[in-house]
This record gives sequence, structure tokens and C-alpha cells, in this order.
Amino acid sequence: MPPAQQVPFPLDGEGGPKRPRRAPKTPGGSEPPPPPPVPDTSLAEEAQRKYLNYALSVITSRALPDVRDGLKPVQRRILYAMLHDLHLSPDGRFRKSAAVVGDVMGKYHPHGDTAIYDAMVRLAQDFVMRAPLVAGHGNFGSIDGDAPAAMRYTEAKLRPLAIELLGELGKRTVEWRPNYDGTKSEPIILPARFPNLLVNGSQGIAVGMATSIPPHNLMEVLDACIELSNQRDLPVSRLLKKIKGPDFPTGGQLHATKEELEAVYTTGQGSLKLRGEWKIEEDDTKRGPSFLVVTSIPYGVERKAIVEKIAEVILSKKLPPLLDVRDESTDLVRIVLETKRGTDPQLVMAYLYKNTPLAVHVPVNLTCLVPTDNPEVAAPKRLGLDEILNQFLTFRYSTVTRRLEFDLGELKARIHVLEGLEIVFDALDEVIAIIRKSDGKADAAGKLIKRFNLSEEQTDAILELRLYRLARLEIQVVRKELADKRAEAKRLDALLKSDTRRWDLVRDELAQMKEKYGDRRRTKIMGAVDEPEFQAEDFIVAEDANVILSAQGWVKRQRELKDPAQTRLREGDSVLAAVAGSTRSAVAFFSTLGVCYVCRIHDIPPSTGYGDPVQKLFKMADGERMVAMMSLDPRALGEELRAPTEGAVEPEPPFALALTRGGLGFRFSLRQHREPSTRAGRKFAKLGENDEVLAVLLPPSQGLVALIAANGFALGVPVEEIGVLSGAGKGSTVMKLDEGERLVGASLDDLIEVENEKGKLLRENAEKMRGARGEFGRQCFPAKKDRIVRLVPPPVATPVLGKPEEES
Repeated sequence: MPPAQQVPFPLDGEGGPKRPRRAPKTPGGSEPPPPPPVPDTSLAEEAQRKYLNYALSVITSRALPDVRDGLKPVQRRILYAMLHDLHLSPDGRFRKSAAVVGDVMGKYHPHGDTAIYDAMVRLAQDFVMRAPLVAGHGNFGSIDGDAPAAMRYTEAKLRPLAIELLGELGKRTVEWRPNYDGTKSEPIILPARFPNLLVNGSQGIAVGMATSIPPHNLMEVLDACIELSNQRDLPVSRLLKKIKGPDFPTGGQLHATKEELEAVYTTGQGSLKLRGEWKIEEDDTKRGPSFLVVTSIPYGVERKAIVEKIAEVILSKKLPPLLDVRDESTDLVRIVLETKRGTDPQLVMAYLYKNTPLAVHVPVNLTCLVPTDNPEVAAPKRLGLDEILNQFLTFRYSTVTRRLEFDLGELKARIHVLEGLEIVFDALDEVIAIIRKSDGKADAAGKLIKRFNLSEEQTDAILELRLYRLARLEIQVVRKELADKRAEAKRLDALLKSDTRRWDLVRDELAQMKEKYGDRRRTKIMGAVDEPEFQAEDFIVAEDANVILSAQGWVKRQRELKDPAQTRLREGDSVLAAVAGSTRSAVAFFSTLGVCYVCRIHDIPPSTGYGDPVQKLFKMADGERMVAMMSLDPRALGEELRAPTEGAVEPEPPFALALTRGGLGFRFSLRQHREPSTRAGRKFAKLGENDEVLAVLLPPSQGLVALIAANGFALGVPVEEIGVLSGAGKGSTVMKLDEGERLVGASLDDLIEVENEKGKLLRENAEKMRGARGEFGRQCFPAKKDRIVRLVPPPVATPVLGKPEEES
């Protein structure tokens, strides 16, 4: 940003203007030149420019890897400093990690020691990198999520595979640039001999973009490179015959069809399903429990997180056949699950795959930096598999070419010196005489150049020649070396003149890499697997149970219920509803805000005490209360609650009846609520301002529903006159109310009993309230002085279930 605008007359301590001081004159007596004018720009433009600069810096200098060597800048600088500055070669000794971090931070990457150490640790973790590049000594973290030890305690050096990234740096194969303070040089890219971007993958979040490249098998990737080098326009489908898919260091099973993999690798983005592997181990006694052993876990998931989640499932008794979980892992993953004998292991694992991190979706985003015309600048781009491999092959071909040119140049320089020595050996006595008669090195050099037509390089080599090299055998050694160097130079020159021979060399080197470092695939590609579909009720013991809901919102499940009035409740509480059904059936709760919450009866905690607040089961809003509960067991409803008929235009029975305090009402199909809901529930009503659901009833197909207002007016409306809604809505007016009036109750009973403000009970027959929908009703309860407070519900009866279908 430009410097801030200066005040022409700075203020003194009292706030008055201070006289500007006269600018000092230059030694020549003239006035100094005026300062440059401050550019005039808007804050928005300056902020935009600064933010774009920041975004570009994060994208190109921190977060995204380069397609050529597959490394981010911090990783590249770590590897370079370990080899060039600390000489931590694979056959050398370890050095403290703090020394590595200090060198990298002080010379190449001034962004903090924590970031550098974390990046180095990742390069050494064999459960993160498919082919680790750093050898770590000490605690470098674990697959359990344990943090590595501090850098002062751990040591590191390079692995052999890292040398394949760095080995050709000394042969001018890549471009260089000054480091951040201009005191040293660093490579812009490493001359990688294998496609590290695919082999080790990468994760990163930049500004406005991210990358998520899974690791792959080195042998498969090199095979694909060799095939693509023969035919550069191979489609992704052909490359996938060599690269089967991602190969994670933690193993696992990848469930993806060939079509899914081709779509992901063609577009450069997508998601793949990865899950752990398991096997069965039987108890030796043949009478004890059986064991399921998890032998691999998904990539990027902490082992302890899986064990903790399985333990939660066991403690909550959501999976009754699962008895215990133990982590017996060493260097190999071994999570032992103890199950009841006779349990279907496929169903147990289907539940765990759905409800624990044993199965995850791995995102794929093949975004990386690709080279541009400016060697110091790379641009972000999302590539397909074929584009990534083609970019690497182009880079590899260029690197090999530059290496050959460097080697040829070095050979020619050596040949030139050897040719000078050969000339000397043919006139050795004369050369010695010239040197002895000269006045010094410079004089001798001039005379030798003039006599034998030598270059300065040749003359320097002759003058620096040791006397023992003048022996006859040594002369033969020089002549043999000259012959060998000429032959090698001829071979390199032929390579540089033939594109075909250079591509053959690239392929040969890739094949050598495959032979030296290749290993077997760890992740299995399963494709589409046909396995049993998990159903929650498969693990629920089918038995009848009762559910009790109190007026204050406490719910519990009991095996037997002789009299709801005798159940244990908190002081001042009462039973709102009691229903019965199979533990595999669902139960629906309806709230004042028009939300229906559905869960299985089995999911309601059993209790002989007060029970649990219903808010523990569902995510309810502040002030939301339950107004009704229904069992969705076919025996309680009188019919099976089937799914809506495909293509049906009108809602299908059975219908529930909803009424609001504002006098609105409608019927809705229970078929939309047959399955358990999320904790947030499903909307069945849209309420107007200051309105709430008063009651949800299960009416017969014909009959009266009686509505009572606080002013004593009541109206009995035939149920069939109330409209049916296909979705959540407000409904229509069932009973008109005077301004400010509210309904206090609604009932399907023949005898209606209400209570007024003085606590007096008033009764009336529902038939006397009969009228048409939308009327004001009639004054059935005197309420001129004492308004009606509430409808007195009849005692909650013990729920009775009919016979199961197979017994009917």
C-alpha cells in the first residue's frame, strides 16, 4: 500500500500549528529534490489488489503441489536442505530434527518452525505417505493420532527414494532462483525420476481452491507412464488398465466401479468409497462368542476414533449382538469385535460401516500447479489422470535432455584436457626443457601455448601435472581414458540427436525405478459388491412394549403397564398419552410447532422411574412441547402403514387430524411419517403468527370432532368435512373465533368435560355441538364470568394390542 498522506503542518503539544523546518541544503548549496507524489487510489482497489497478491502467494508458494515433482515448496526445501546443506544421505547418520528445521527456516523457508516440522514429520510417516521420503528416528506420531515428539528429541535423514528426486540437481537439469534474502540459491523444481504427485498424493487448502490427491501404487504408475510414453494420446480408460485406482498406505477396500473410477480420473474430481477390511475368528470351544477382527482401516482415519465410536455403539446398546471391542494392534491393525455366537457377521459389519468411521468417502480433487512460459511461475489447474502423466513425461524428457547436454559438455571439457596431455606425452623432453628454462608459471604457459598451439585449460592441466604421471604406465592410462571418453561422448551425441533414443532412455530409467522400488498393492479394488442391506430392525429383539409420555415432556418404555395412572411421575406431572407396539415399530410424537418426530420404540430408553426428557431424543426448539403421541404399529393403527403408492395424486389413508388454537385444521396422511425421522423431525403443519398446534388426533372415517373455545363456545364438526393436505400447510378454518379468542381443546369423545377458571367441571354431549365446518358454534358452557381453562381429557386407558397378523 502507498504511504499514508502526511499532514503538512504537524501539531504541537497544545494543538497549535508548528512552523515547518527548512529542508537542509545539499553540499552544493542547491535544494534537495521534492519527494515523489503519493498516488491517489481507492481503498477498495487497494484491498482487492492486496488480497489477490495474498491469494496468489498462498496458491503458488504454500498450498498446492507442482505436477512435475509432486511437492509443495516447504517439502521441496526440506529435502534440498537435508541433502545440500546437512548431507543427510540414506547411508549417512541421523541428525536432530531441530537442526533440519533450523537450516530450512534460516535459509529457505521463513514461515515458522512448526509448519516446517509438521511437513517433515508427514514426509516420514509410513501411514500417510505411500512411499516415505524421510527416515525418522524416534516418535514421529502414530496412526492412533498421537502427536510426534518435539523436534529436539527426534532425528531424521533422507530415504533412498528421496535421492531419486534430488540426484540430478548438480547437472543443471532445472532452473534455480535466489532464496528469500538473496544469500543462496534454491531449485524451483526438483528433477524427479518418478511421478511423486500420484505416488504420494497431496492435501492442501488454498484461497478459493483446494487439492486432494490420493496416493497410488508406484509400480502401476510407472507402468502407465511407460505405456503413455509409447502413445501420448492414450485415453483414461486405457491408463486405468495399468492404474487400478488409489493405493492407500493403510490398505482397505475401495468400492468403485470402472465407470466411477473413469469419471473421477477424467474430470479430476469426485468421491470414492473406502472402508476397512475384516475377517472372522471362531472361539476354540465352539460354544463361546465369535470374533470379528478388523485388519485395516480407511486412510486418514485415526484408529482410536474407530474404537471409541464402536464402544459408544456397544454402550448405547444400539447393536445387541456386539458385546465388546478391544484394540490389539501393534504395527499391524487388529481391532477385535466380540459378538454373540450365531450372529450374522455381514449384518454387524453393515451397521458399523454405516455408523462408524470404518467406511468413509475419500474426496478426489486433482488440482495442482502446472508450468508456464515463465519458469519461476506455475499456474493452478485441475487435471485428469492422462494430463498429469503427460505433464510429468514432458518434464522428464526435458530433464533427461538437459542432463545429457550437461554430461556431454563435461566430457568434451575433459577430452579437451586429455588431448593436451597426449600432445605433451609425445614431446615430453621438449616440454620439460621449456618449463625449466622459463621464468615462472606464466612464462612457461605462454611458451607452451606458442609452441604446441594449446589452450589455457590444457596448459594449466600440464603445468599442474604431477611428476609420477610422466611414467610410461600413467601415460597409457591417460590414453585409455581419452579413448573411453571419446566413445561415451559419441554415444551421448547420438542420443541428443535422436528423439526416439532419448524416449527409450526415459522408458528404461522408469523400468529401473519400478524394479528397484516397486511393491505390491495394499488397497483392494472391490468394484460393486452385492452384500446384505443393513436394516436397523435386524438387531432389535421383537417384543411388545408400552411407551408413556407425560404432560411435562418425559418419556419412557416399559414392558408391562397395568394402569397408566399408577406409573411413576414427577410431582405435578400427569400422563399425556400411553401407546403400545412392537419394539421394531415406530412411534410418532407431534409438537406445538407442527413437527412430527418419529423413532423406533426400541430407541426409547427403558425405565421404571420418571423416564428421560423427550429433548434427549430429538432436537426441539425453545418452548416447543409435545401435544400427542401415536403408535405406528399396524395392530395399534388397525392397518399396515405402507409407503405411498407410486404415482398417487391424492394422499392415502390412514389420516391424522391436526387442529390449531386459532381454529384451523386439516387431515394429513401418516404414510409420510412411517419411517424414523432425523433428530430435527419432519414438518406436518405450517403455522400462522402466534398460532400453535392444539391437538393431533386419530379420527375414525366418520364421526364428530368437538372444538371448545375459552369463551365457552363449542362446535362439533364431521371429520369428513375437514380437508386433507398432501404436504405441510395451514389448513382451513374449522371453527370461527371472535377476535382474541383461542381454542382450549378438541376431542373425539361423546361426552365433553371442561374446567373453568374457578375449577368447576362442566359437561356436555358432543352431539349437541354438531354444526357445519367454519361456524362460530354455540354457547355450550356458560363462561361470562369464568372462562374455560382447559378440556378435561378422560383417563388414559391401558393400551391394548390386537393379535399379530400371523395369528389373526
